[in-house]
Amino acid sequence: MRCSALLALAALLAAGGAVAETLPLRVGLHAFQTEVAATPAARARGLMGRTHLAADAGMLFVFEAPGRHCFWMRDTPLPLTIAFIDAAGRIAAIADMTPRSEAMHCPPSAIRYALEVRQGELQRRGIRPGTAVGGLPR
Repeated sequence: MRCSALLALAALLAAGGAVAETLPLRVGLHAFQTEVAATPAARARGLMGRTHLAADAGMLFVFEAPGRHCFWMRDTPLPLTIAFIDAAGRIAAIADMTPRSEAMHCPPSAIRYALEVRQGELQRRGIRPGTAVGGLPR
């Protein structure tokens, strides 16, 4: 297990959360180790309360069906970037999100997945809409 993955696990346990399933993703040429939020409860909890997220870590939200799934940042102290991913595995849109905000962030079209990472990580890596995401669960 990579050091950043261990830090993410330690942060999760310190926040009182259960250990989530993890999944490596390829976003363009870059690798991210993601926690999977595939149930309504896990998606609602998201990264609430977290104070640290490694540069190569994130949370992957998996929905049963494509839709215009929206996100907010209430009770989330970390500044995050969200990538909305369509059913074909391509990034449809990217948005930066302000900590502890109730502002809604909605994709422009139906998505099946969303990936939250530390704010600025996608931009630093040159990841933009249209980038393919590999390793997504079906």
